[in-house]
Amino acid sequence: MNQTASNVKSRNILVLGAGELGMPVLRNLAGRAKDIDGATISVLLRASAVESDSPAKQRDIAEIRDLGIEIVACDLVKSSVDELASLFSQYDTVIGCTGYAAGINTPMKLARAALQSGIPRYFPWQFGVDFEAIGRGGPQDIFDAQLDVRELLRSQDKTEWVIISTGMFMSYLFEPEFGVVDLEKSAVKALGSFDTAVTLTTPDDIGVLTAEVVFYEPTISNEIVFLGGDTVTYGKLADKLETGLNRPFSRSEWTVPVLMEELANDPQNMMRKYRAAFGIGRGMAWDKADTFNVREGVKVTDVSHWINANLTAK
Repeated sequence: MNQTASNVKSRNILVLGAGELGMPVLRNLAGRAKDIDGATISVLLRASAVESDSPAKQRDIAEIRDLGIEIVACDLVKSSVDELASLFSQYDTVIGCTGYAAGINTPMKLARAALQSGIPRYFPWQFGVDFEAIGRGGPQDIFDAQLDVRELLRSQDKTEWVIISTGMFMSYLFEPEFGVVDLEKSAVKALGSFDTAVTLTTPDDIGVLTAEVVFYEPTISNEIVFLGGDTVTYGKLADKLETGLNRPFSRSEWTVPVLMEELANDPQNMMRKYRAAFGIGRGMAWDKADTFNVREGVKVTDVSHWINANLTAK
């Protein structure tokens, strides 16, 4: 862990977004803030989300308010860098939890606004894989955009940054659209090969660990922090499904040449970009023993527990 001394403390925190990752981050930051003198949490949401009639949105808004979190209305896509910088300057820490839904250019836009604002500490939306191990020019161009953000942050020394690498959201591996696990047909289709590995973490665990990182003493500064609920090969995934669901799973491989050919036939297909990148496997997995959660003794959900909790009734 980085031993560079930092006097920055996160006490006035703005979280960008309250979706699949944002809500767990908000819950855990709010819980920790109760025990930290002067710590306050705010969340930036579109006005349309705050006013939405959707029962799920209404539940989230009610929970946010019950947690004592202040809601700040703003549209990240429509706002200019100058407007965002002016808003961010009211805080000492900004944490990006908006994902890629806002578009491939949004991470850089937010990073520029964060640096222009002069905030002491910035956590960009980088809750994913090891972009530097992957390198540039791979199948998923979003990863190149994330490397651009890292280069920008490293090019300056006024705003301290922390990047949290989580691997794939664990539930995503089991999404039918992703195509790796077919529960109806009891089949696993490995990306690349059955020896290819992937690191997985649940959003709830990321929320817990992000709050730990934010308030960690001594302050974590200018560092990439690796988390990991589990690291498994696709072969081990098939084994765990067979054990957890007590039935055999057929196995086949989506080889890298096939994945790249599928992408070439539909080059703008986001799912095919992800499949090809994960099939190549570089930067998609790391040893769980080297993660922040293992070093700090924080219990997290592994693949077997996730299967037992979410799939055993199916």
